[in-house]
Amino acid sequence: MAINFHYIDIPKFKWKLNSIKKWLQSIASEENFKIKDLNYVFCTDEYLLDINIQHLNHDTYTDIITFDLSSDTSLPIIDAEIYISVDRVRENATKFDKTLPNELSRVLTHGILHLCGYKDKSSSEQKIMREKEDYYIQTSPFLE
Repeated sequence: MAINFHYIDIPKFKWKLNSIKKWLQSIASEENFKIKDLNYVFCTDEYLLDINIQHLNHDTYTDIITFDLSSDTSLPIIDAEIYISVDRVRENATKFDKTLPNELSRVLTHGILHLCGYKDKSSSEQKIMREKEDYYIQTSPFLE
């Protein structure tokens, strides 16, 4: 099991890495998944926009893109890369009147929930996703 944090064109965050990794593991575990390899890549808006254009054919800014790298998606194992635009997270925190730690907790949770099978295309799926995010954010080490 490995959870790693990478930074592209942004300064590293000073986090309690062990606490955050345990928290992310607990989310996966509660959803009946095990983490094999999970890489979070924190980057700029422009970097994530390039990924969005190249891989998803979307010419829009986004806060998160999740790539499931599992060879067998029928197994409850997480093997993935999650790209997060720190610029977008900061802007969304302001836009939704949240703290940066709260919004970071939300996107970290959001990526794992996608990997556990949750969707957010329809309004009913979005409602379930938000409820799950809110539930897990309550235990985030970012908010201690």
